[in-house]
Amino acid sequence: MKQRRIVFVVFEGFQPLDLFGPYEVFQHAHHLTGGYSCQITAPLPGPVSSGSGVPVHAPYGVADLDPAGIDTLVVAGGGGIDRARHDPTLTRWITTAGATARRVTSVCSGVFLLAAAGLLAGRRVTTHWAREEQLVREHPELVVDCDPIFLRDGRVWTSAGVTAGMDLALALVEDDLGREVAHAVAQEMVMFLRRPGSQSQFSVALWSAQPASDPIRAAVTAIHSDPGARHGINDLALHAGLSPRHLQRRFTAELGIPPATYVEGVRIEAAKRALAESAHSIETIARRYGFGTAETLRRAFHRHLSVAPSDYRDRFRSTKERL
Repeated sequence: MKQRRIVFVVFEGFQPLDLFGPYEVFQHAHHLTGGYSCQITAPLPGPVSSGSGVPVHAPYGVADLDPAGIDTLVVAGGGGIDRARHDPTLTRWITTAGATARRVTSVCSGVFLLAAAGLLAGRRVTTHWAREEQLVREHPELVVDCDPIFLRDGRVWTSAGVTAGMDLALALVEDDLGREVAHAVAQEMVMFLRRPGSQSQFSVALWSAQPASDPIRAAVTAIHSDPGARHGINDLALHAGLSPRHLQRRFTAELGIPPATYVEGVRIEAAKRALAESAHSIETIARRYGFGTAETLRRAFHRHLSVAPSDYRDRFRSTKERL
């Protein structure tokens, strides 16, 4: 098998897991298939301090590493990105390497380096949600979408923060070597779930504000306690001790979304967990978590996640079930 050359770019203040996570995915795939050759480069060869203080040895400086013949360029993110993207030597090398690489990828804020190198104009990209406003403001030439954990736009792949880089790397391995190899890597690394790129960066705990008053807190608690129960506006009003109209107004004001939208979000999260962690049929899960039928669940998944429940289950199945 012809080896694919994977080059990781780091810099002072990079996020260590942005390097180590994807690097280990490719190394495990290499041990299984012999399909990869991994290299690490930095502005200068030698020790490179990460954002957590852990030093990493970069065998190559960009002046020493031939940018030709790279299969996949992986640019790490981290707190040092704002300084690194203004390093003309580094950005010029990334521009040259990225122009001929088969794939150009970034983890977290590494997207800023790719943008500074002129490799992303007109592309749809993602990054960590905390960097979204900065990316939109500084790079209006990009189409920024910080909901998915990773995105592919042609030969450009970008991902959200830290562990999302491992999901991205597994997707790249699957793209190269097939699903079975990617699953074997996930098993070997004891990764609990292998998430599709359409998986949102935001779980229920993150995509909504927290209730500020006891009545709304009571309604939210009722929803989470039993997602499949009746949670119409009249039912929630009884839990909150408010009139339906008053509940609608206060719930939306405190959480930023209407009660029906919140209920659907909680039900989707519950169904996702059940699909990943149980052997119950999709029809059973749909009934248990308030969707009624498998078709209604399928429509909700396509609307929110752009994936069918059966495909979600296949991708999210726990390592324990696969072993």
